[in-house]
Amino acid sequence: MSVLRKQGFLNTIISYAGMVIGYVNTVLLFPNLMDPDQVGLTRFLLQVSPIYAQFSALGFTNISLKYFPYFRDKDKKHNGFLFLMLLIPLAGFVVVTGLFFLLKPTVVEHLGKQSPLALDYYYYIIPLSFFTLLFMLLDAYLRSLYKTVVQSFLQDFLVRVLTLGAVFVYSWGWIDFQWFVILFIAVNSCTAFISIVYLLWLRQFFVRPGKTMFSIVPLKEVVRYGLYSFLGNVSTTVITFTDSAMIAAYSGLDDVAFYTTAYFITSAILVPSRGLNKIVYPQVADLFKAQDMTTLGRLYKNMTRVNMVVGFLLFLGIWCNVDNIFALMPKDYSEGRWVILFMGFARLFDLATGINGMILLTSDKYRYDLYFNVLMVALVIYTNYLLIPPYGISGAAFASMMVYILYNFFRVVFVAKYFKMQPFGWDSLLIVAISAVAFGASWVLPQMPHLLLDIAVRSLVITAVYGSLMVGLKVSPELNNGIRKSLVRLGIN
Repeated sequence: MSVLRKQGFLNTIISYAGMVIGYVNTVLLFPNLMDPDQVGLTRFLLQVSPIYAQFSALGFTNISLKYFPYFRDKDKKHNGFLFLMLLIPLAGFVVVTGLFFLLKPTVVEHLGKQSPLALDYYYYIIPLSFFTLLFMLLDAYLRSLYKTVVQSFLQDFLVRVLTLGAVFVYSWGWIDFQWFVILFIAVNSCTAFISIVYLLWLRQFFVRPGKTMFSIVPLKEVVRYGLYSFLGNVSTTVITFTDSAMIAAYSGLDDVAFYTTAYFITSAILVPSRGLNKIVYPQVADLFKAQDMTTLGRLYKNMTRVNMVVGFLLFLGIWCNVDNIFALMPKDYSEGRWVILFMGFARLFDLATGINGMILLTSDKYRYDLYFNVLMVALVIYTNYLLIPPYGISGAAFASMMVYILYNFFRVVFVAKYFKMQPFGWDSLLIVAISAVAFGASWVLPQMPHLLLDIAVRSLVITAVYGSLMVGLKVSPELNNGIRKSLVRLGIN
């Protein structure tokens, strides 16, 4: 367990470092060095490729996390599991690519007027999607091996640093925008190559079929789970893409740039959960295999508390500095102000509901997660259809917030009913109350004369009020124990 805690700590540190680089790219460089439609195109590419990859994967990323414990045997090269995991999704990619060619006339009809730049780079999506798929599969395999740090470094840090370099090369005039897009795709594809090298170094790159790979777990069960998982994954990915696709169709890539930039700013709230979830998911699968529901219930509550403590602080830091953030960008980007508020609330509720999705997907009730996802897709499309035309990107964000809250509420109720566990306690209410006090402290603080000074002072006040109340009221044992251990290491008792 100490190894897992260490990996979780390293993942979080890497994610925070990557978040800083991501903010430099998204808040400072992209908006100030490119036209809004060019920024919108880069975000559009990064949102289409996961959908393409999920359709190709046919649910095999979740199959790895659920069934790998049954195949795990290094001496037998994990019984050909990696071969099985790569073979079917790569065949799926061929089929999806054929459909991608056939669908171009439909895409032209819907995006041609408002987003012509997206059509100019339509076929660039294919190589980006292929390497996105390959990385997703190898990442799931490595997580099943409890190897997460290198993947976090690649995805959360290295890609953003290389993107930073690509932006500078473009801004210096060394390449035109077309070559920037090619370089941008190469940067986001290199993680797959590095993952293969890493697996070779670990001596875990077993790509030969195993004689027993179809007998360890009944093939019918795997296929059925894969189908539900595939549909669930596609539903989740479609949800994240629907906003941008409908905004592009109604308003164009400029508004996509404003929306996705604000959307990315709120992604900092999810940083604590992303690092931890990479190691928690295989733990949940192992606990279900062992039927250790007591430990699982305790993990459920602990994850929720940790996520809320860090997530609420990050939300306060973003929202209380929202005017300062937009002051760093061209004026048009301030249209995303309410996107930050609504999506911030959505992400907080997502954090607060803990690991309910993992519990569903690794249990025998996994099919119900698909039903929730299908319902969510329908609600997202319908509410976006109603709210984007009159309210633009703010309407899209409000629609997503309401749908995310309903979606997670239903999953929490379902887990509570069937597994007799829920993530909340009195400490959850206390975290919300402390957040309100910290927000009040920022609200009464006068505006500083200089932008960076205001960001620094405001963030310091929020952190001091929030942190002192959290520690003083002992809301989070994890936080207090961490501080106590740090003091002991420094020789302070």
